Amino acid sequence: MEDGGTVLIIATMDTKNREVLYLRDCFKEFDVPFLMLDAGIMNESPFPVAVTRNEVAQAGGMSLEEVRKLGSEGEALNVMIRGAVHHARDLYLRGKINGIIGIGGSMGTTLGTGVMRKFPLGFPKIMISTMASRDTRAFVGTKDVLMLHSVCDLSGINRITGKVLRNGALAMTGMVRDKGSFTLPAKPLIVMSTLGTTETCTQVLKRGLEDGGKEVIIFHTVGSGGAAMEEFIREEDVEGLIDLSLHEVIDYYFGGDYDAGANRGLAALKKGVPTILVPGNIDFLAAGPLNKVQARFPGRHYHIHNAAITLVRTTKEEIGATGIRLAGYCSRSKGPVSVAIPMKGFSVLDRKDGPFYDPEGVNAFVESVKGALPPQVPLHLMPYHINDPEFARFLLEVLQDIMK
Repeated sequence: MEDGGTVLIIATMDTKNREVLYLRDCFKEFDVPFLMLDAGIMNESPFPVAVTRNEVAQAGGMSLEEVRKLGSEGEALNVMIRGAVHHARDLYLRGKINGIIGIGGSMGTTLGTGVMRKFPLGFPKIMISTMASRDTRAFVGTKDVLMLHSVCDLSGINRITGKVLRNGALAMTGMVRDKGSFTLPAKPLIVMSTLGTTETCTQVLKRGLEDGGKEVIIFHTVGSGGAAMEEFIREEDVEGLIDLSLHEVIDYYFGGDYDAGANRGLAALKKGVPTILVPGNIDFLAAGPLNKVQARFPGRHYHIHNAAITLVRTTKEEIGATGIRLAGYCSRSKGPVSVAIPMKGFSVLDRKDGPFYDPEGVNAFVESVKGALPPQVPLHLMPYHINDPEFARFLLEVLQDIMK
C-alpha cells in the first residue's frame, strides 16, 4: 500500500476503469493528491492502485478466490464492503485521506456509500451515481453523503459523464482544500424534532432557547431525520431534548412512510437526557401519491400535501395505541421526562377549520397516556394548540425546570 494522499477514490476498477482514470486526471489537473481503492471482484484492475482487491477481500474475511465462488453478488459485495471499510478507516486514522469519492451504479453505490457511512459528519463524501435521482435513503442513511446524479450510465466518457465527473472532482477539491475549521462558542446543546406542520411552535422555541444562550439543532422527522437525531443523541453531549414531532413513531407502527425504526424516541430516555415528549403530528400518517395511498389506506380522510406526499388522518385507535407505547418509553427513562399535550390540536392540520381537526383524537391520546404513564412522570394538559406561542413558552419553562 502506498503512503500519502488526500482523496480516496473507491470503485470497481475492472468495470469503471475509464471513469476512474478520467477522475484521476481531473485531480492531477487540480493538483490534488489521491489514492485509489479497487473493490472489484471478477477481473483485474488495468492499472496500479493503492489498495488492491485482494487486500480488500482479505480484510473482509475471505480470499478473493473465495469471494468469486460465493455464487451471490450480494454476499460477495458485503465481503468487499467490510474490507473496503477496514482499509479506508485505517487510512483515515493514520491521517492519509481527507475525503472519499466513489462512482458506480447500484452495486458501486452500495459499495461507496457503505464505506462513507462509517465516517464522521463533516468528512467530505461524494458519491457519483446512476441511483442519485431515486430514493437515496438506503445509501445516505444518517450521514452527510453528497449524491451526484450521473444522468446517464457511467459507461465511458462522453459529453454528459465528462462534465458530471469533472464537477464531482471540483466539488471534492473545494472540500479538501478548505483549511478553515467550523467552530462555535461552547454552548449547551438542545435538540428538537419537527415537521413543517409544527414549524410555528419550533421557531418560537428556537428563538427562546438561543436567547437563553443555547445551541439548537433541529431534526426533520421524515424517517431519516429521526434516525439521525437518535444517533446524534447517543454520540454527542446533549443537555436537553424537546421531541415536538413524534410522527415517526406512529408511522412506524401503522405503515406510514416516515418510519425511523423501532427505537425512535428511546435514545435520550435511555441516556438520561432531560426530555419533553409532545404528541406533535401524530394526527396523520405520511404516504405517497394519492392513488397509491387510497389503495393502502382505503376509506380514510386524506390531505394532499404535494404530488408525491399524501397525509392520512390517523384513527382514535392508532392514536391511543401510540399513547400507550410512549408511556411505556417513559418507564424506561434514566433521567427526567415530562409529557406535554396541546389540547387544541397536534399539528397545523389538526385545528378548528383544519382538514384533520378531531378533538376525539386528542382525547384518545390523553386517556391512553393517563392509564399507562408512570406516576413519577409529569403529565401537562395545556389548553392550547401546538402552534400557539403560549404552548411554546410553556415548553421552555418545563425544559428549564427539568434541566435544573
